[in-house]
Amino acid sequence: MKKSIKTIFCCQSCGYQAPKWMGKCPECNQWQTFVEETQVARPVKGTPRTGMNSSRPVAIDSIPMDTEPRRLSGINEFDRVLGGGLVPGSLILIGGDPGIGKSTLMLQALHGLASQTHKVLYVSGEESILQLRLRSMRLGTLTPHMLVVSEIDVGSILSMVDSIKPAVLAIDSIQTMYSSDLSSAPGSVSQIRESTLKLMLMAKQTGIPVFLIGHVTKDGAIAGPRLLEHMVDTVLYFEGDRNHIFRILRSVKNRFGSTNEIGVFEMKGKGLEEVANPSSVFLAERPVNAPGSAVTACMEGTRPILIELQALASSSSLGTPRRTILGLDPNRVALLVAVLEKKLGMQLMGHDIFMNVAGGVKVYEPAVDLGIISAVASSFLDRPIPGNTAILGEVGLTGEIRAISHVELRVSEACKMGFTRCLVPRSNLKRIPPIPDVEFIGTQSVSQAVEVLF
Repeated sequence: MKKSIKTIFCCQSCGYQAPKWMGKCPECNQWQTFVEETQVARPVKGTPRTGMNSSRPVAIDSIPMDTEPRRLSGINEFDRVLGGGLVPGSLILIGGDPGIGKSTLMLQALHGLASQTHKVLYVSGEESILQLRLRSMRLGTLTPHMLVVSEIDVGSILSMVDSIKPAVLAIDSIQTMYSSDLSSAPGSVSQIRESTLKLMLMAKQTGIPVFLIGHVTKDGAIAGPRLLEHMVDTVLYFEGDRNHIFRILRSVKNRFGSTNEIGVFEMKGKGLEEVANPSSVFLAERPVNAPGSAVTACMEGTRPILIELQALASSSSLGTPRRTILGLDPNRVALLVAVLEKKLGMQLMGHDIFMNVAGGVKVYEPAVDLGIISAVASSFLDRPIPGNTAILGEVGLTGEIRAISHVELRVSEACKMGFTRCLVPRSNLKRIPPIPDVEFIGTQSVSQAVEVLF
């Protein structure tokens, strides 16, 4: 007999579909990721799609502007990463490791919105309403304008939204939601995609901002198909080590703001507390006159942040020396170590090199190249860098030091933190205004910079 229900096999990693089971996905090359799911019937050609606007195309300059301002949560770091607040009708995805503080951040942000008499709805698919009450008491976020419910059916959630009409909706988490239109289990690719699509259509039609909390996989990507990140307007990653007190909220995608902004938070007993001056926090425990420590400035969006680069070069008994890099691009560090060997004659091939960015920050811009080279050279020569010196510059393969962007902001931040000597590219000197009691040293090669420092 012919089957009345058709099934397909779907990859739980990337969403690739196949008519039969396969051991390895040809799209993402992952093993044992295919799961049998019921095939969703496609709409008949010519019929209008659900939730789509059937109006005629209009000229883009004739569309009336929405004068409704962005909604502010009261958490400055959170609002700045979003681009200045919540845009009406936006769909925001917040991802992070389990236990990192996603739900805590969401409760505190919703409490800030509810404190402005906005009615907010928090939907939890993982906790009961009693558990939410206990956690809210600990965080001090109890307010009558925050409504909570424990529900995983998207259809029921949309009915609640239609009757309550909240100002903001939060879903914790999207992996627990399911749609009764599909027979697959919650957390599958089809369920995540269908649930997100329904919530997206609701947000665009009603203008209600929607937060989606998502778990991440072992590779650090949000669980579910990559299509999920394309459907939403903003993707935020909540990063940090659960054993450390600092958390970093990073914007990966933002249709309404910069994608380079970060927010720094400190985990305390009563929840997350924003860090207004990250530079002072990251440099608070910097060792004095310690070889292998260098201070440089990186740009995170519109904000300059001073960071400490730590390097350790020790002789190795292994045939292939180790290169362990945390917080930096390992390939970039290997390139700069090769520049040190070739241009300065430092014999680093027989040394293990370990590098770390203090505070758990991840830096990938080339403006910290000279800081990396200085830290490695300081550890290899066993000579400390003067504690009042900040080092800035990009390094090329021929050993030249190239100009960097936003040098005025970086230097200004270093001066605020008490640094009285700045090593900068010579081509950037003319763009730096004179500052009393601060010495600016322009360098144009790696050998010249090492001579100045040591």
